[in-house]
Amino acid sequence: MNRPSSPTPSPLRAAFSPWYSPNSPDAPRTVQLLRTAVFSALIAIGFTLLSFITGARELSQWLDPHEWLVTYGRNLAVALVIGYITHGLYRLGVKILGRQRIAVMKAWERTLFFAGLPLLGVVIGWPIGVTLLFGDLRVLRSLGGADILTLIVIALMVTAILSTFFSLRIKRIRAEMRANEAQLRLLQGQMEPHFLFNTLANVISLIDADAARAKHMLEALTDYLRASLGGLRHDDSTLAVELDLARRYLELMRTRMGERLRFEIVADDALGRAALMPLVLQPLIENAVKHGLEPQVDGGTVRVAVARLSVDGVDVLQVCVEDDGAGLAAAAHRPRRRVAGGADGNGIALANLRERLESRFGPRARLTLTDLDVDGRTGTRACLVVPWNVATPAAD
Repeated sequence: MNRPSSPTPSPLRAAFSPWYSPNSPDAPRTVQLLRTAVFSALIAIGFTLLSFITGARELSQWLDPHEWLVTYGRNLAVALVIGYITHGLYRLGVKILGRQRIAVMKAWERTLFFAGLPLLGVVIGWPIGVTLLFGDLRVLRSLGGADILTLIVIALMVTAILSTFFSLRIKRIRAEMRANEAQLRLLQGQMEPHFLFNTLANVISLIDADAARAKHMLEALTDYLRASLGGLRHDDSTLAVELDLARRYLELMRTRMGERLRFEIVADDALGRAALMPLVLQPLIENAVKHGLEPQVDGGTVRVAVARLSVDGVDVLQVCVEDDGAGLAAAAHRPRRRVAGGADGNGIALANLRERLESRFGPRARLTLTDLDVDGRTGTRACLVVPWNVATPAAD
């Protein structure tokens, strides 16, 4: 049974999740703006305390609620201007640099980004806020040394708060990423023997009926493993490599099924450098052959189609594996064969694949299985969608 995917975070939780994390979903724009307003209101409290510390000369000023409200209101207005200017600077920074680039910044780059933008926001926003509050540019020209000192202290205080906040969140995210990487390695380690078991089970089923074809299939399996095992220990692969392995696997299975198995792979060569996790296509193709085509006397066709799409302004890689076989309902009710003392089934592979996607990409990746009607025949479509990314060349 497939494990349920993690629940989607509430808008409030999403708003306070770090936007620079690769796996963090964006909060609605209105919630992001509300978060900035709340943060600015908290900063205004600090501004107000600082104003009383530097400007209050008598005890009566400290004890006057009206004085506190007026001072807080003015500071809130200025803080909101600073907050939304800083908010805009961060969004601009994300647009220019990209989330992935920000997530892997070096220490000095991270300090410059997360400390420099708030500082710039204060420098730009404070004069604008004061001018809007008093409606007169001459207010800025009348600032004395104490006012300039206050501005510097405010800028440094806001910068320190935001820099500390973001640094702590980054440390937490990196700890989560390390845990996810460990889980990915465990799940991938489970996939390899599972795949080998299923393939060898097919060879075993041929030994008694057709020893020559079984030998031929073992030779094809050896060629397949020679091409695939070198990359199975890596965390990343490419679309071109995975499609080549898919083609080899289908050729391997055609050794057993003969003309009953037909296949087609449709992919633009320009998409070949797209980053993809190892062994994410193989279980989908294996399901299509085993549960869709093998039970039919005349077999059928497996079609692999690849496309680069834009979903809500974000580029994604979509890989769909279709078959014109028995369909999902028939496959679910069909009893599993037993080969060499074990169940010949692939249910664990899909559950494992969903876990790998969840661990690596969170809600930004998905795997869907749907019934497909092809020219009046039943079939199945399995579609994998992952964030678009160009693979980094592997070191020799």
